[in-house]
Amino acid sequence: MSQMTEATRTLIAPDAATMAIADAAIESIGLHDEGIAVADPATGETIGHVPNRSVQTALEFVGRAETAGQAWAKTSARGRADVLHAWHELLIRHREQIAHLISREMGKTLAEAAGEVKYGSDFVRWYAEEAVRPAGDYREAPDGGASILTRRAPVGLAVLITPWNFPLAMATRKIAPALAAGCPVVVKPATLTPLTTYYAVKLAVEAGVPEGLIQVVTTADSAAFSGAVLRDPRVRKVSFTGSTPVGRQLLELASKNVLRSSMELGGNAPLIVFDDADMERALEGTLAAKLRNGGQSCIGANRIYVQDGIADEFGAELARRFAQVPVGAGLGAGSVLGPLIDDRAVRQMESLTRNAVDMGAELLTGGYSYDGPGHFFAPTVLDRVVANADVVREEIFGPIAAIQRFSTEDEAVSQANDTEFGLAGYVFSENLDRALNVADRLETGIVGINQGVPSNAAAPFGGVKQSGLGREGGAEGIEEYQSIRFYNIARRATS
Repeated sequence: MSQMTEATRTLIAPDAATMAIADAAIESIGLHDEGIAVADPATGETIGHVPNRSVQTALEFVGRAETAGQAWAKTSARGRADVLHAWHELLIRHREQIAHLISREMGKTLAEAAGEVKYGSDFVRWYAEEAVRPAGDYREAPDGGASILTRRAPVGLAVLITPWNFPLAMATRKIAPALAAGCPVVVKPATLTPLTTYYAVKLAVEAGVPEGLIQVVTTADSAAFSGAVLRDPRVRKVSFTGSTPVGRQLLELASKNVLRSSMELGGNAPLIVFDDADMERALEGTLAAKLRNGGQSCIGANRIYVQDGIADEFGAELARRFAQVPVGAGLGAGSVLGPLIDDRAVRQMESLTRNAVDMGAELLTGGYSYDGPGHFFAPTVLDRVVANADVVREEIFGPIAAIQRFSTEDEAVSQANDTEFGLAGYVFSENLDRALNVADRLETGIVGINQGVPSNAAAPFGGVKQSGLGREGGAEGIEEYQSIRFYNIARRATS
């Protein structure tokens, strides 16, 4: 086990001044004093409450959104784009408050929260521009006598279910393309981090989004909400980001009314480091892919494969860097790794580490949690992890780097693809042919090549296999909220 001292267990405390900025943002939302409690994972303190909506209320919200959507669908593309541009400007203007709010309710460091504000805002700007781009087509029928005209129409009312780990970006990544396409939405944020969604939607209304077009529903009974709302005939689309088991349940519900469905589900991302990789770039990329958001990311590096020739050096240096990562409250000055979302997540990290070590893994650094308050787990590096350890088979969602070793390219690809998931993968090699060939062989929807953060608002995000259906972001993202229609126009021959 690793050597631990009291110094290594010291946590950076929350900063009172920065907490005050977040608390002011919470107060501006105007939420209730009772309902579902929202806690700061760095302190365990309740920082606010959101309404616990009943199924009946949720269905009433569906009706309000559907009514507002009838008018919104008739607005011009330019009009929708102008509103989205105005929303983007307000998000940027309030970026400091939003970043503090994200850090307070979710726990990520202030620097990462600021990055999420930029990332989340980029989706709003992207779809403001995408709204006015040509989407139809005109062509002649191959056998003559007719012309084919294609047009796109809004698919209808969309139910958007977002996770807790990126409370702004996951909301804007769904809301922005829906509005750009002309759809009304009902948004159900995770009850662990709902405050950011309420704040962002408040800014959307200030920007000119019609009252009622975006309905936010928070509820302690997600199953009852989904069971009722997805059976409502006014709902025509569902988009969900979360676990694969829940995604399967939602797809079953969606099948009743044949809803258009987008599912961004679980991941088990492989990260492959070849012996010809630039060591510094590979280490920095691994740190980013593993510790971004405290490892609480669906595209976080879950299984790290390092070629034999450099494995000892890579593992030792990665452990050294992990051991130096400052841990503390997201709003604490200098924190690089914040808390996990709740105590259950901490217990999961302890269990995964213990199982790996029991099966023969070498603990190079970390492997321990901190006494409260808050939900903290030390940055952890495990080497020589066996392929059937829990930390390899399950999605980690925490700051544990689990290293396995490989000899050949074929061995690395085979191990990387040995999973039911296929969201993201990473390849580090200075040989561009090798990097691209391996990327082509990986069974994933996203590949980062010589970098650890591949996400971009201009790119289609999504997976294969049991990591989901559909894409979010890029030009492809708006298509998830559009129905394609074609008109067959008869043509008379002229003399």
